[in-house]
Amino acid sequence: MATALVTGSNRGIGLELCRQLAARGDEVIATCRTTSPELEALGVRIEANVDVADETGVRALAERLDVPRIDLLVLNAGIGQVDLIFDFRVEQVRKQLEVNALGPVMMTALLLDRLAAGSKIAIITSRMGSIADNDAGGMYGYRMSKAAVNAAGRSLALDLAPRGVAVALLHPGFVATAINHFAGSLTPEQSVTGMLARIDALTLETSGSFWDYRGNVLPW
Repeated sequence: MATALVTGSNRGIGLELCRQLAARGDEVIATCRTTSPELEALGVRIEANVDVADETGVRALAERLDVPRIDLLVLNAGIGQVDLIFDFRVEQVRKQLEVNALGPVMMTALLLDRLAAGSKIAIITSRMGSIADNDAGGMYGYRMSKAAVNAAGRSLALDLAPRGVAVALLHPGFVATAINHFAGSLTPEQSVTGMLARIDALTLETSGSFWDYRGNVLPW
């Protein structure tokens, strides 16, 4: 039985990740800032009050985790807000950078001693982090934070390869969740089914790649 830790697990994509991982028999550790009835109904281990941008909280999580190994670390927690250059709000952009870019790197660094040969890291990023694919502008904080986490994920793949740890950067598609007011064209179930297939197929040879949930390679 594999042990999987999922961040941002109380709703949306994170909740569905926990649901599908638990359904296939994995031991799931679900972290979130605030739990939800839907998450509690899954019967997985819940670690609430974990903000991935708060170093103190993440360190406390790492210290109290009693598992010797994490087979799958899914870095899903994220926020998204509309940022326009004509109404630029520095703090709003900074918060997205802290949660979406710095958070996954800090989580990985503080849980590094639980990652061993054969472990995998999945960073749930976004196609909006692609510089080559940006043909609409706007969304400064979200685009910048996702481009930054893509860069970090590529570095993690290179740095952790000697340990036998592989890293995937995954775009979930346009999923109907609270972050887009449920305007997406995909259900969380459809997206997560595809992403788990990508994770299962991940190897050290393909580590550090940027895919969508269907397995298409995306431009940086």
